[in-house]
Amino acid sequence: MKPYSNKAWFFILPVFLTVAFSAIVPLMTVVNYSVQDILSPTQSVFVGLEWFQKVMRDPELREALQRQMIFSACVLMVEIPLGIALALSMPAQGWKSSASLVVLAMPLLIPWNVVGTIFQIFGRSDIGLGGYALAKLGVDYNYALHAFDAWATVLLMDVWHWTPLVALLCFAGLRSIPAAYYQAAQIDGASRWAVFRHIQLPKMRGVLMIAVLLRFMDSFMIYTEPFILTGGGPGNSTTFLSQYLTQKAVGQFDLGPAAAFSLIYFLIILGFCFVLYNWMQSAGQSGQTGAEHE
Repeated sequence: MKPYSNKAWFFILPVFLTVAFSAIVPLMTVVNYSVQDILSPTQSVFVGLEWFQKVMRDPELREALQRQMIFSACVLMVEIPLGIALALSMPAQGWKSSASLVVLAMPLLIPWNVVGTIFQIFGRSDIGLGGYALAKLGVDYNYALHAFDAWATVLLMDVWHWTPLVALLCFAGLRSIPAAYYQAAQIDGASRWAVFRHIQLPKMRGVLMIAVLLRFMDSFMIYTEPFILTGGGPGNSTTFLSQYLTQKAVGQFDLGPAAAFSLIYFLIILGFCFVLYNWMQSAGQSGQTGAEHE
């Protein structure tokens, strides 16, 4: 019988402790707050699922969720194709490739609050280049007054900030394709579209899945940029789920409903990521099977 040693537990113990302090303990604290009415630091009353029922009946939450879903869908529809196009247009080798990577990665190095400040100034018609140019073209643009302008500016800001991440992931996927694949396609006389359809896209499936999930989760957590740009307005046009949660927890100090909403927020992201991941897996397998039959 093979001897059993408990020494292996010492190697994974730091991981357990890290996860416990960084995830489990805060999560249990939120669960505790979500079923209690905090009357004072030393006094609380157990209320069961009352806060969950209250939050689910909140019309502002449904509006924020709808706004968030439309924004996340637009982010994916714009950033994923644009990131693929950028990766395909980048030089594969030489100093031009290195220079392209450095330039492309620059927006990723800028903090969220700085990005919000940049677009806040850029979009102003009196001192910003973008706002001034639109005013000269006769476009009535004002992100502080018009809901659509504010929403479009937040979307443009997110696309500018995070499309480079999608492009870098796709570029890494393209660089992993062996040269023999391209040589075989060239011998067969395959068109550029056929190479993309049957070689590049299937080989990028893994990195694309990571890019879609990362961008979806991150777009669901957007907070700083719209807060810096418009503070969630005009009206509630750019108040997404994270801002709504902050208003509940910090602005109104409504800890019970805020904790219940945090758990619902977490389950929404988890559920959508699960559905999205399985859909992409099944779509990739269907595409691979179809390509094999062609």
